[in-house]
Amino acid sequence: MVQTCPSEASSGKIRLLNAVPQKLIRGIHASLDRLADFLTGFHTSPNIITVLGLLAGLASGLLFAIDRPLGAAGLIIICGLLDILDGKVATRGKRQSLYGAIFDSTLDRYSEFFIYLGLAVHFRNRWPLWVVFLTFLGSTMVSYTRARAEGLGIECREGLMQRAERLILLVLGSLIGSLLKAFDPVMTAVLIFIALVSNITAFQRTFLVKKVEKNLKTHKEV
Repeated sequence: MVQTCPSEASSGKIRLLNAVPQKLIRGIHASLDRLADFLTGFHTSPNIITVLGLLAGLASGLLFAIDRPLGAAGLIIICGLLDILDGKVATRGKRQSLYGAIFDSTLDRYSEFFIYLGLAVHFRNRWPLWVVFLTFLGSTMVSYTRARAEGLGIECREGLMQRAERLILLVLGSLIGSLLKAFDPVMTAVLIFIALVSNITAFQRTFLVKKVEKNLKTHKEV
């Protein structure tokens, strides 16, 4: 039996993604639904879309490395949209599988790594390089703690800094930094924020597992 950690909605906590206009989100999903129906008609494999998302993340990292943040931001957006699209295609084409799920999650981690690697190259020989390392650590731990909790039979999506939020912040940092011609300080601030909140999220999920376990023991005693 799968136990569930209190979700953002049920606990009244607000995800950063909720700051995005809901009309825009619904419009994006509607467009992706139509595209998914089109691709499903051609029996497109969702794994191919997942690979394209990985390539978008890799290309984004390369653009960060050669100081092209606007292009990198555009590719991060594409990467995020493809991450949603592959799931829709898998569902509509009834091609969901355990392998597909772990393939998608694994390539998502690699994709995010390449983005941070590009930022690390950009900040090489400067102190924000260490912030990039801590940001990637926090991002990885957010995913790891969720996967580990699910491995223990506990569904846990608690916390603010999930993958969608991280990608949105990286896009905003790139766009704002470029427009203000102050990419380095703006992106450094964004990375510090992601590093702090993502690592807090990882510990939050860890302690929530403890809370769920305590509640289970209490119910058994009753």
